[in-house]
Amino acid sequence: MLIPDNFFHIIYKLKSIIFILIIFIYSSCNSKVDKKSNENITIPDGFTITVFAEECGRARHLAVNDNGDVYVALRSLKNGKGIAAFRDTDSDGKANIIKYFGDLPGTGIGIHKGYLYFGSDTSIVRYKLIPGELIPEGPPEKIVGGFELQRQHAVKPFAFDDKGWMYVNVGAPSNACMEQMRTPGSKGMDPCPLLEDYGGVWRFKAEQTGQDKQKDGYRFATGIRNAVAISWNELNSNLYVVQHGRDQLSQLWPKLFTNEQNAQLPAEEFFLVKDGMNFGWPYCYYDQLQGKKVLAPEYGGDGKSTERCENFEDPIMAFPGHWAPNDLLFYTANQFPEKYHGGAFIAFHGSWNRAPLPQQGYKVVFVPFADSLPSGKWEDFAVGFPGKEEIKSSGDAKYRPMGLAQAPDGTLYISDSVKGRIWKIRYVGN
Repeated sequence: MLIPDNFFHIIYKLKSIIFILIIFIYSSCNSKVDKKSNENITIPDGFTITVFAEECGRARHLAVNDNGDVYVALRSLKNGKGIAAFRDTDSDGKANIIKYFGDLPGTGIGIHKGYLYFGSDTSIVRYKLIPGELIPEGPPEKIVGGFELQRQHAVKPFAFDDKGWMYVNVGAPSNACMEQMRTPGSKGMDPCPLLEDYGGVWRFKAEQTGQDKQKDGYRFATGIRNAVAISWNELNSNLYVVQHGRDQLSQLWPKLFTNEQNAQLPAEEFFLVKDGMNFGWPYCYYDQLQGKKVLAPEYGGDGKSTERCENFEDPIMAFPGHWAPNDLLFYTANQFPEKYHGGAFIAFHGSWNRAPLPQQGYKVVFVPFADSLPSGKWEDFAVGFPGKEEIKSSGDAKYRPMGLAQAPDGTLYISDSVKGRIWKIRYVGN
């Protein structure tokens, strides 16, 4: 058999192509992305959604540096580390370099004046970012320590204002401050002693190292059960949070609430937070169906009484119960159409406690804003993350939206806590 003159040249080319493919597959954390990877996610017309990275750990909040590098807090360690760092070196919209660092897992990450801040369950630390380098060198500096170790609602997300302050969520390790935790019929402690150290937002100096929560912290606002979604709106210089509402109305008080009521109540509350405000947890909760705050059953409420609740702050918007708001972002770029400018995106992690009804949430919504308040109703922005229309358990969800971040070019990033996927959403026009 005759061998063509270019036979060995063809073989060499094939070997080169195979080698390149192997390198691509094993060098990138997003190597398993396929053309159908976003087939269940629906976004508004004119937008595109692509996968930036995946299978990179239990992703929580994320931040994007000025050069496009992405940093993600991990809820549990991966490769022994608690922060994942991503870089796209070939400008194809996908991370092709991933590195891990940091010794603790956590929720809450942000970039402030050349430092990467990170929140573990018991401290806030920062790493000095080095120009040109993906990951920092050396140990972190502790900004705030002394947060008590909690078994519930322990995460410490944070936000920076424009005057040198850092605001930290200190969730309450409780459902409703009951004398016997999550016990049917148990009364609430009155006054609730947890509010001395938990259940609100504490303020610290953003750049001072070595602070202690007890000695240096200032309780900025109280009566907030847990605010994983916390953000400073630089357009109007106000702090905002979205609260995780309490659970188990029908399980703990079956004579007062049905399972159907329990599935919807209470609302997830969107707060504008100012110094000294009290939002009413655990004494009252917001019933979005009645449009008012009502007295909690642990404190003598029957689902209708508003006694004691008039002195607490109302939300600026209310969402269906148990959707678990886990991040809040005010859009300040111009890449998206004008209607989105200055508005808020909220990532809902999805419910776990609506049984026997199907679970809900698992979406990213948009809230239009004018000045400091919503200017219209909220609307779905990205839906379909669970992979099917009806799920009975949160464990059935294929993906759960968790964190949000805005890139310098206006791209919106969304993280997933189930498989560690990160999406990019851009507007390309109709």
